[in-house]
Amino acid sequence: MNITGIVLAGGKGKRMGGVDKGLVEFNRQPMVSHVLRRLAPQVDEILINANRELQRYNQFGHRVIEDEFSGFAGPLAGLHAGMQHAESPYILTAPVDSPLLPPNLAKRLLNALIMHDADIAVARTGKQAHPVFSLCRRTLLPELEQFLTEGGRKMADWIAQLDHVTVSFSDQPCAFININTLEELSELEQAA
Repeated sequence: MNITGIVLAGGKGKRMGGVDKGLVEFNRQPMVSHVLRRLAPQVDEILINANRELQRYNQFGHRVIEDEFSGFAGPLAGLHAGMQHAESPYILTAPVDSPLLPPNLAKRLLNALIMHDADIAVARTGKQAHPVFSLCRRTLLPELEQFLTEGGRKMADWIAQLDHVTVSFSDQPCAFININTLEELSELEQAA
């Protein structure tokens, strides 16, 4: 196996009234279904990182893993959990609230990572980086664990410490839209 995909579904969904965003319907299917369908052809295995609704996430046919760092510590805690359970040398992360993610995300990130011999490759559109859409080496686990243990929580701060490369996806800007509110959900459904 080369790439493990981690669907980051461990958040609180505060801006959406505390609901589990991955289970909110987008075009009549849970958002997680859209993300899984787009991610599955790109990776060798998928892990779903969730901290609640575990039984419901188990119904989607992939292993569900919880954060080891308590208190909803953010996407880095999900990446950490995924790194511990992954069987692949490369880890791809994607948030559960971006149902239009690119069909070539893994390929483009992996190509850039290898070409630049980087630790992590991050998607960007224009000048905007999207740290939760990244591909990294599983060997970064000790550095990530130390960063989290020392209280680090922001993905961008951790990435800044690494040998990283950004990969332009300006040809697919809508693919990185994430849904945080019911209004955004409605707007993206109409656009899609």
